[in-house]
Amino acid sequence: MPRRVRIASVNVNGIRAATRKGMLAWLDEAEVDVMALQEVRATADELAAVLPGWQLVNDEALSKGRAGVAIASREAAIDVRTALSPEPLDSHGRWIEADFETGGERVTIVSAYVHTGEADTPRQDAKWAFLDAMEKRMPLLEASNPLALIMGDLNVGHRELDIRNWKGNVKKAGFLPRERAYFDRFLGSAGTAVQAVDGTTGTGLGWVDVGRRFAGEVDGPYTWWSMRGRAFDNDTGWRIDYHLATPALAERASNYRVVRAPSWDTRWSDHAPVVADYSLGR
Repeated sequence: MPRRVRIASVNVNGIRAATRKGMLAWLDEAEVDVMALQEVRATADELAAVLPGWQLVNDEALSKGRAGVAIASREAAIDVRTALSPEPLDSHGRWIEADFETGGERVTIVSAYVHTGEADTPRQDAKWAFLDAMEKRMPLLEASNPLALIMGDLNVGHRELDIRNWKGNVKKAGFLPRERAYFDRFLGSAGTAVQAVDGTTGTGLGWVDVGRRFAGEVDGPYTWWSMRGRAFDNDTGWRIDYHLATPALAERASNYRVVRAPSWDTRWSDHAPVVADYSLGR
């Protein structure tokens, strides 16, 4: 019998700070079953201390206090993987996959934290390498399990609808045409030639942007706002936190929403949680 599984993703901007500022109160009401976390900035012991009662898997960054991804769940994962690519690539603290068994079905959930990048610098080179590895990994994930979900702070606004001030950011990391082209291919029809925004042609992978499917052709809804100025109050944001689902899983999605804080001073992260329900089980 299928059941509703509520799955969320959020860049916590430091899990210890987030829980001090009010994240736990949100969790008490959210009824989340599985939660992908990014920018955890904590050890496994520190993570367990602030999220008691949750089953936790995590991957720490090599540099203390940087990055870090985790998946928190009500039921334990049956398998966990942290290697994004067989090729040399520093994905520590940025990619973790976990398999869960629900009602006789297996679902694969990924928490991903793509590099912020900086145009024309080595920081951007690291981002290109990570996005290349993602593009190679996604077909393998779907081939292994048709019910797969990549969530997280992917640090790219795919379309003009995804950034309020897109015209001022076309030459900046996060909205570079080459970055956006990856998402054209991720979301293009599977196996077809995709003409990307940067003028290149590639092959579509067929994954589904659950947030855009539910929101439709509207601005946002944004998931990140700068802490500077009045970006949050004016809703001058970016939609860079995603649920990317395989087509089979996307058909099971419902009730997608961005949980925007009611006011600037009630925020516990500069990102908002993105949440959706999925029907799982036979």
